[in-house]
Amino acid sequence: MAAIRVPRSGPGRPRTRPDAVLADRAYSSRAIRSHLRQRGIHAVIVQPSDQIGHRLRRGSAGGRPPSFDAEAYKQRNAVERCISRLKQWRGLAMRTDKLAIAYQAALHLAAILIWARR
Repeated sequence: MAAIRVPRSGPGRPRTRPDAVLADRAYSSRAIRSHLRQRGIHAVIVQPSDQIGHRLRRGSAGGRPPSFDAEAYKQRNAVERCISRLKQWRGLAMRTDKLAIAYQAALHLAAILIWARR
């Protein structure tokens, strides 16, 4: 989280606090949610069924469920599908390039070809 940089549309240094974080069920821990809450970042994370069961089993002591924005979560799905499409290139999926610039060039080439096919 400390390395996040959100570029501004105009001049100025990049923001270090995004508006929201879209994550999957693996990042639905209490520690992550509290860290995001302390920094004032909205968390869009699905709650796993086992956590829901534990919370419901505790009754009123379990607290209320965390908020979830289904429309914002759909944006994460679009990004995941794009990454999956990029990983169809074996060189990108396996990271066989030694230099970062060669990997970035392959990433750009794959993105251009995906865009051109659409």
